[in-house]
Amino acid sequence: MIREGSVMLAAGGTGGHLFPAYALAEALGRRGVVVDLVTDTRGDRYGTGFPARKVYQVPSGTGGSAIKAAFAAVQLSRGVAAAHKLLGEVRPRAVLGFGGYPTFPPLLAAKFRGIPCGVHEQNAILGRANKMLASRVDAIATSFEHTRLIDGPLIAKAHHTGNPVRQIVIEAAARHYWRPEPSQPFNLLVFGGSQGARFFSECVPPALALLPEHVRNRLYVTQQAREEDLASVRAAYAASGITADVASFFKDLPHRMSASHLVIGRAGASTVAELTVIGRPSILVPLPHSLDNDQLHNAARLAESGGAWCIEQKDLTPRRLADDLEMLMARPGMLATAATAAKREGRPDAVERLADLVESLMAKAKS
Repeated sequence: MIREGSVMLAAGGTGGHLFPAYALAEALGRRGVVVDLVTDTRGDRYGTGFPARKVYQVPSGTGGSAIKAAFAAVQLSRGVAAAHKLLGEVRPRAVLGFGGYPTFPPLLAAKFRGIPCGVHEQNAILGRANKMLASRVDAIATSFEHTRLIDGPLIAKAHHTGNPVRQIVIEAAARHYWRPEPSQPFNLLVFGGSQGARFFSECVPPALALLPEHVRNRLYVTQQAREEDLASVRAAYAASGITADVASFFKDLPHRMSASHLVIGRAGASTVAELTVIGRPSILVPLPHSLDNDQLHNAARLAESGGAWCIEQKDLTPRRLADDLEMLMARPGMLATAATAAKREGRPDAVERLADLVESLMAKAKS
C-alpha cells in the first residue's frame, strides 16, 4: 500500500468529531503517514495536542435563522476558497472528513482539485453535513453496520469500519468486567458531557437518596458535573451518606469507565464506541433534541443488542432511576450479560480498518 505523501483530516472542535480523528492520526502516524489537520476557528477545544504535522484553520458556517444562514453561506464560501488554496500548497494524497459543517470547505475543495476523499460517520444515522457530501466523496466509512439514510447508490461507497477510539481506551479495555455480587461494593459512573451534565446533577443524587440504606452503603459514585453544580452535588451525596468523587472533568475517564460496574450517560457516538470497546453495561439517556436525533438512534442500537438500557429523558424520574438501579444492583447476572453484549458490539480494530480505507484512497491519487 502506498504511503508517500500526506493525508489531510478535517474535524470540528467537538469531541465527537475530534476524538476519532485523533485516533486515526495516531494510527496513520504509526504507519509512517504524515497527517495534517484542518479544523474551524474553534480549534482544539479539548487541548488534546493533536498528533499532526500542522493544524490549519479555515472558516465554516452553521445552520440556524435566515440571517445566520446567510452569514454561514458567506463563511462557507470563504472557507472553500481558503481550503482550495491550502490543499494546493499542502498537496495531500487524500482528505477524510469527520462530519459537521467544518468538513464542508476541505471536502468540497478536495473534490474540485480531484483529490480522493471520504467521510466518516460516527452515528447510527447519516448526519446532515455527511448526507450533503455523500454523493460527492469517494468513500463513506460508518461506525454502525446499518446506518440510516445510507441507501441507493450510496451503499456501494459504504465501508463498515467502526468508530475509532483513542489508545487510552484500548488500554482500558484490557480490564475484564468484575461481576458485582449483592454484598460487594458497587462502582457507578455518571457523566453527560457539557450539554448533559446538568440533568444528571439534578436527577441522579436524589434518585440515589431514595435507595435503601444498605444499597446506598455499597455505592461508590464517580460523577461529572458542571463547575457551578459541583458544590450542590457533593452536598447531596454527603447528606445521603454516599461516597462520591465529583469533578467537572476526568482526564482518565476511560480507565474510570473500565473500573465501573454500571455507567449512566448520554449516547454520543464516542461514548457508545468507548462503552462497547471496553465492554460496560449502561443506562443511556439520549440528549433531547440532538441534531437529527442521532443520540436516540445510537442508544437504541446498543439497547437492541442487549448491551444497554435506553431511557428517554422525559421518562426518567428519580423514582424510576432508583427502582431500576436497585433492581440491577440486586441482579449482577443481568449486568454481566449486558457487559458481554456491549463488548460484542465493540470494534477495537476500527482505527486500523479506517486507516486501511485511507490508504486505499491515497493509492488512487494522481502522481
